[in-house]
Amino acid sequence: MFWKGLEEDRVRCELCAHHCTIQEGARGICNVRENRKGVLCSLVYGKAASLVPDPIEKKPLYHFHPGTYALSFGTMGCNFRCSFCQNASLSCGSPTSAYLKEYTVKDIVREALKYDGIAWTYNEPTVSYEFSYHVFREYKKKGNGYTTYVTNGYMESEPLIKLVPYLDAMNIDIKAFTDKFYREVVGGKLQPVLDTATRAVNLGIHVEVTYLIIPGHNDEPKELSEFSNWVKENLGEDTAVHFSRFHPDHRMRNVPHTPPEKMEEARKIATEHGLNYVYLGNLPADNNTYCPGCGTTIFTRSYFSSEKPKLKDGKCEKCGRRIPVIYRNTHRIV
Repeated sequence: MFWKGLEEDRVRCELCAHHCTIQEGARGICNVRENRKGVLCSLVYGKAASLVPDPIEKKPLYHFHPGTYALSFGTMGCNFRCSFCQNASLSCGSPTSAYLKEYTVKDIVREALKYDGIAWTYNEPTVSYEFSYHVFREYKKKGNGYTTYVTNGYMESEPLIKLVPYLDAMNIDIKAFTDKFYREVVGGKLQPVLDTATRAVNLGIHVEVTYLIIPGHNDEPKELSEFSNWVKENLGEDTAVHFSRFHPDHRMRNVPHTPPEKMEEARKIATEHGLNYVYLGNLPADNNTYCPGCGTTIFTRSYFSSEKPKLKDGKCEKCGRRIPVIYRNTHRIV
């Protein structure tokens, strides 16, 4: 899906913002979409490297059906080349890896129906777009479970719009707030990611964002301020923001862990810029959800689980302020 044939059996992929022009027999940047005699083919359709149930909080999605489980699907490939990748065995993995197991759409749907929803995660979901589209479409015919993407946001508008009827939520990684970082460290551009996030919100998809704080690379107060201000102005002050702690990995093993003080500083900056729900990941922290109006604890969280919320008709029980949490009554106990 989403490609165009060119002269001399070349093709141009139009799935993501790279718009790779691919010679016959070659692959795009993602390494899992190949030109075979002038036809662009997916090399990971129906192939999973990981298929396990996860708490939805692990995605992380804190304001979307908290306390539920999603069948989590991951395969090989990515359209970024992040030096700090913390899941490189999949993002840089081969589509011919022996670790991949083959499934049909019906296989995945049958398994997903055992849980509350399904998440395309672990590697970049965009590169296995076709399989996710077919799975989500079939899954929605079978029940009222939810669907989610955990993504870098480097998707073109047409594929996202086509997915809208079957996609309920996205956690979008905004990996820094400078184009220089994206060019040099990620292998992409910042603006297409921001465009995807705003487009998803405008299309009615539930969006939360994650920002991995890497010491010396994207942690300056000015950059964190600009990021926070952008989220408030473009996604809304009630958007859940997850600052995640960096640990040395992949080609950034010489960079230290993010100091806990820097994590707290990031939260303070975001809060001062008017964001109401800011959380810290990959370290022990207070990640409860509080009412911005009166300070009442709405959710108490422990690791990747949460207690039943203190809400009445979607509002704080004490002051009546609406709390932007999509919630169903199925719930596990902490």
